Amino acid sequence: MSDITIYHNSKCGTSRNALEMIRAAGIEPQVIEYLKTPPDRATLKKIVADSGRPVRDIMRRRGTSYDEMDLDNPRWSDEQLIDLMLKDPVLIERPIVVTPLGTRLCRPLEKLQEILPRA
Repeated sequence: MSDITIYHNSKCGTSRNALEMIRAAGIEPQVIEYLKTPPDRATLKKIVADSGRPVRDIMRRRGTSYDEMDLDNPRWSDEQLIDLMLKDPVLIERPIVVTPLGTRLCRPLEKLQEILPRA
């Protein structure tokens, strides 16, 4: 089992490029296609906490119900936003990469360099 995990969507160019970059570093990561196998609540909360970013920063806006549901509105608590991401994983932005060096939403892709182990 790899100690690097990518929460991946194969239809996303940035996600495919992140996976390619990890493999080019000689690492075969654990690939989780989060739309098919969403993280559980504890895992999603850990991802958010370990990323050091607010919950909304981990949420995908384009091509989702984010704007329609007015999820920028502060009336939505972090717990409610997490509930929504668990219910509709398309609301989770990608790619998210977890390594022993940290957790990053790899947008832009250069963020991956911050946590990719060096050989």
